[in-house]
Amino acid sequence: MAMSLDSESSPPALNRDWFFSTTNPSFPSGSPGNVNRGLNARRKSSAFPVTERAPKPYLREARPQQRLPTAGTWMSFGSSVSTSPATSAATEPPAAIPRGDPRYAGLRRKVRFDTSEEKGEGQGAGAASAVTNEMVAEAASEGRRKGFWARMVDRRIRVQLSVAIFAALVLLGFTSVLQKNFLLNIQVNLLQDQLSKQKVRLQECDLYDPEYHVEVVPPVPPATSYLLQKSLKNSALFASLAMLCFPLLVLRHLDKISRFRKSSDSEEISLNKQLAYKVDVFLSVYPFSKPLTLLLATLLLLCLGGLALFGVTDGTLADCMWLSWTYVADSGNHANSVGTGPKLVSVSITFGGMLIFAMMLGLVSDAISEKFDSLRKGRSEVIEKNHTLILGWSDKLGSLLNQLAIANENLGGGIVVVMAERDKEEMELDIAKMEFDFRGTSVICRSGSPLILADLKKVSVSKAHAIIVLAEDGNADLSDARALRTVLSLTGVKDGLKGHIVVELSDIDNEVLVKLVGGDLVETVVAHDVIGRLMIQCARQPGLAQIWEDILGFENCEFYIKKWPQLYGMQFEEVLISFPDAVPCGIKVSALGGKIILNPDDHYVLQEEDEVLVIAEDDDTYAPSTLPKVKEAVYISIVRPTRKAQKILLCGWRRDIDDMIVVYGGHLPRDFTIPKSPEKILFCGWRRDIEDMIMVLDAFLAPESELWMFNEVPESDREKKLIDGGLDFIRLENISLVHREGNAVIRRHLESLPLESFDSILILADESVEDSAIQADSRSLATLLLIRDIQARRLPFKEAMVSHIHPVSFFQGSWIGEMQQASDKSVIISEILDPRTKNLLTMSKISDYVLSNELVSMALAMVAEDRQINDVLEELFAEEGNEMQIRSSDLYLREEEELNFYEIILRGRQRKEIVIGYRLADAERAVINPPAKDARRKWSYKDVFIVITVKD
Repeated sequence: MAMSLDSESSPPALNRDWFFSTTNPSFPSGSPGNVNRGLNARRKSSAFPVTERAPKPYLREARPQQRLPTAGTWMSFGSSVSTSPATSAATEPPAAIPRGDPRYAGLRRKVRFDTSEEKGEGQGAGAASAVTNEMVAEAASEGRRKGFWARMVDRRIRVQLSVAIFAALVLLGFTSVLQKNFLLNIQVNLLQDQLSKQKVRLQECDLYDPEYHVEVVPPVPPATSYLLQKSLKNSALFASLAMLCFPLLVLRHLDKISRFRKSSDSEEISLNKQLAYKVDVFLSVYPFSKPLTLLLATLLLLCLGGLALFGVTDGTLADCMWLSWTYVADSGNHANSVGTGPKLVSVSITFGGMLIFAMMLGLVSDAISEKFDSLRKGRSEVIEKNHTLILGWSDKLGSLLNQLAIANENLGGGIVVVMAERDKEEMELDIAKMEFDFRGTSVICRSGSPLILADLKKVSVSKAHAIIVLAEDGNADLSDARALRTVLSLTGVKDGLKGHIVVELSDIDNEVLVKLVGGDLVETVVAHDVIGRLMIQCARQPGLAQIWEDILGFENCEFYIKKWPQLYGMQFEEVLISFPDAVPCGIKVSALGGKIILNPDDHYVLQEEDEVLVIAEDDDTYAPSTLPKVKEAVYISIVRPTRKAQKILLCGWRRDIDDMIVVYGGHLPRDFTIPKSPEKILFCGWRRDIEDMIMVLDAFLAPESELWMFNEVPESDREKKLIDGGLDFIRLENISLVHREGNAVIRRHLESLPLESFDSILILADESVEDSAIQADSRSLATLLLIRDIQARRLPFKEAMVSHIHPVSFFQGSWIGEMQQASDKSVIISEILDPRTKNLLTMSKISDYVLSNELVSMALAMVAEDRQINDVLEELFAEEGNEMQIRSSDLYLREEEELNFYEIILRGRQRKEIVIGYRLADAERAVINPPAKDARRKWSYKDVFIVITVKD
């Protein structure tokens, strides 16, 4: 059966693998193995064209190609079993291509499509098998290529390693030869020195006879010595060239070496980039990298130049090294070189020296420029102690620096350091424009952020006497949030703080949080709250603003606290008259943990460790002395002078008419108080903390008082804004709110108000323009002038009132006089932010102003100098406790009575008040802490006294 199949089979089919025999001599065509192979070949048939090499007709016998059978081979084998003779005849091989046929000169491979493709499952299986075989073939060829390159890389690495070892051995031998040469030179020099010394000794002993001296002719060095010297010099020259070229070659081929080390699919960074990165890090991180690089370059040039000179000259190695240094240091020394070799080497060394000198100049220039730039931008460290540190920048800085300069004047000046997030040159330029004398105080500016510990360390924050944190202009909540972060940064200073922190806040609601974070180190000054309370006090008592300005500022008298052991055991009544140059007004009680008690009881006895609070010109200008002599009759009932009988008609009936009728036996009792009457007050403008001012005003005013609010905020939104600000309308007991909407700089809007009927008018810096001091002051000044002009035109008997004014008391126009008369009828308090606006209001005398920014700066400076004063200021501005008031003189004396100031103080103690100063009837300013307290003078009822008393 098998034989018949072989005999009947057609000739071998010449398809894509026509050179393979279709019958296998080892297996019959009808064997199972042969059948299976035919089936498998049928499944592996490919629909893709197969590229194969053309037969070589120029050979006598075509040799079968030694290659792995492909899918086309197995398909041909399978098809030879199943195809018909006709089909086999159709697939006979073409005639051999002639060797010299020019048409097929470029033909190397032929493409043929299998015409006997199987359909169905056999076709898909054949295609998959063909793809798999092709992938295997490609993987095998890729493996062979990688193996070849791996062998080449290993071979190169071995060659490079051998070259490196050889070079190391050559350098080692060269250095050993140099060492031996140095040792021989040293020995020869030592022998020559010994011979010279022996010769000198023989001459000194007269044993040396020149006649018997035989001149020793130095032996001619043999040829071997000369050759050794010559080879040594050549080796030195070669070594210098090799040391110069080797790094250049390494850097030139470093990228190729890194490519040999890594595989094709690796993402490893090349050695060239790694080396560049290391150099970059070294030069940028280490401050000594540039000088060290310059030093190494200089030493390398000296060594290479010395070796090269040693190779081309006859000098020793030491002389050549020195000669190389002269070429590097002085570029003109190479002109003395003789010979081609020395000239080339000297010029090369000189050129390298010029490059190194240029590098050195650039390095020095960069260092100097960087230092000056650091000094110019304020990045250098401040080496100070016991200085005042100001963090931040605002409009209050000028007044604050002025007050600190005045406070340090008695010490010969102090140090104030200002750090803000501004350029140092801009800060210094703005400070130089400030129009005041620094009185020996130095102001140092630094640029930095108070939120960064490194910047705080730069200004020696741990050694500062006091740290002032200024509030930023703008949003109050953002400003207080930044102040809170600054306090957190200050409390995190590693070395701790020597001084205390004074924080200016914009909103009183944030005060508790800042004190919680800062603890005992923090003292807070709420600027808006202080100014609001002060404006209310000044509205109730005209002239109080000037008194507060004198007490808060360091130019006149201010608060001081000090211990006086010589006063221990004395009563406070005696302490009051113990200081010729100060006015005691309180005691810091040690038994109460250092609490300051203003206006204590007369019978309080000073204990040990107690301190006395006084008002004095400076902390070194006062001291206690012996008690002065006063009148014994000082403690008498103050009797009003007898008056002529008068006839008065009261038309109508008032609820408080009984308070208007005072009948008390002809004299004023000690506890007499003037009854309060309802008042009518106008607020022009809308302040951020206006709800707090309303609460304070409600505590001061009498019942049934009215508060008119005139601003541009819509009336429908006011109640919501007040409630959001914390105002409780139910708690308002004494005042009722009257709302009017309008613009305070438009005359017709102001004319709609009954301006002549108000007891006090407060012109507030509106929150819409409070960020610009000039704009806010311009608006306040325009409102003031409009109100005064409207009041003057509505006054009755205007011509008669103006005629009584002396022409010199006002300016050329009569409108100033009219406004002055209007100012006598009602009090207008203007909130002024810029100190330059103060002069306008002072000359016109048409308003009692409140200089808000300057007063806040004064309070900050005072608390910075002594943090205990903050407790005193808080009590004087609070709704309860003691306050500063202006009293009429008829409460303390009789008309034309002659008394000294000590006796006035004792008279004031009858009312439980402390008299700290006075203002005479013909004086413009009050006198706080009078200098000559024992001088007697006559007083008038028109005089007034400034006292510290308990709030009514």
